Amino acid sequence: MLVRPVCSILTATMEEKTIREPARRGPLPAHVIPFAAWIAAMVLLPDTAWAYAVRTILSAALLIGLRPWRYYTRPALRHFPLALAAGSAVFVLWVLPESDWMRSQAPALAALYDRFAVIGSAPPPDVSPHAPGTAGWPLTVIHLLGTALVIAVAEEFFWRGFIYRWLLDRDFIGVPAGRLDWQMLLLSSLVFGFEHDRWLAGFAAGIVYALVFVRTRDIWSACAAHITTNLLLGLYVLATGAYAFW
Repeated sequence: MLVRPVCSILTATMEEKTIREPARRGPLPAHVIPFAAWIAAMVLLPDTAWAYAVRTILSAALLIGLRPWRYYTRPALRHFPLALAAGSAVFVLWVLPESDWMRSQAPALAALYDRFAVIGSAPPPDVSPHAPGTAGWPLTVIHLLGTALVIAVAEEFFWRGFIYRWLLDRDFIGVPAGRLDWQMLLLSSLVFGFEHDRWLAGFAAGIVYALVFVRTRDIWSACAAHITTNLLLGLYVLATGAYAFW
């Protein structure tokens, strides 16, 4: 009499394992490929508005196709005020050291920042290839949307969703989003910082986004914080002509 129930349990267990194993393999490419494609296009394509549009469309298509968000809960709107505040704070941290105010009030500190906290700093070109006057408004808007909505999301799934948790456990998708490990958080944020030419600001940004992720246990909150920063930065660039940030 026990044979049939036992067989049913074993069959159900094997079926569950068969379903779960592809799911365990699926998260890694979903988290990595959209970001990797962005970096590859950045390296291989010229620094033009059209190339940036191609990069944006490619990574957006990969995000939509691979859907890394299917491994997470839905966005929780109650966390967004914190995300917006964090993203705005990172924007201030990003632009303040190179602002006219800082250069007039603390010129020595601004010069120190330019020398040690910015990689390969050089005067921006007189006419940026991404400025509306050069690229045209359609490509400039694509640049703004790509910066704010595409790479910000791809980076959060890669750096916070994957790298930070992968450093804690190779089966990263099983690591709780609320797990705090300062050593790995700082390490992943430092590497994230060196992805950017303003590495010190990037390091600080990585810490803030990671803390939002851990505090809220919500990858969408980290995405919202990053989107806020990049959107404000893009609007600042368009308003002031500070295309060195782009």
